[in-house]
Amino acid sequence: MRSRASLPASHAKGASRRSGEPESVSGSPRGEFPRILFDGVCNLCNGFVRFVIARDQGAHFRFGALSSAAAQDALRAAGVREQPDSIVLIENGQAYFRSDAALRIARRLTFPWRLASGLVIVPRFIRDRVYDFIAARRYRWFGKRESCMVPTAELRARFLS
Repeated sequence: MRSRASLPASHAKGASRRSGEPESVSGSPRGEFPRILFDGVCNLCNGFVRFVIARDQGAHFRFGALSSAAAQDALRAAGVREQPDSIVLIENGQAYFRSDAALRIARRLTFPWRLASGLVIVPRFIRDRVYDFIAARRYRWFGKRESCMVPTAELRARFLS
């Protein structure tokens, strides 16, 4: 994969991406825990984080609301210059977006959920259309919180601060 210095145009609100653009950018230090950055006020996104926590037996992932200073630092370190409006996975020096992020996250979940990562064989433009369709309606369908999720004391260490 070729690296990019800024977020692909598709990740700015309302932008569209050409099918040939990469879905990742490089930059963050290697050897760190993979970080899932999410829309902290989105009920669907918060539900997804709780879903991942329950199925991440090795506690591989760390989490952060996109609006937090720690998430902004992680995005900057990964070379992401534009503010994403949906899920981002930063793993091994790469930032992954949209369906690529979701499928890479699925790889580390318990069985049978890791099987979902096999959907990578579906062309990205199709996966991302489905992803964008849901993401564009997530507040309408699932609602919105007034503030970001506050992790329990036992989970606090898994959240960026």
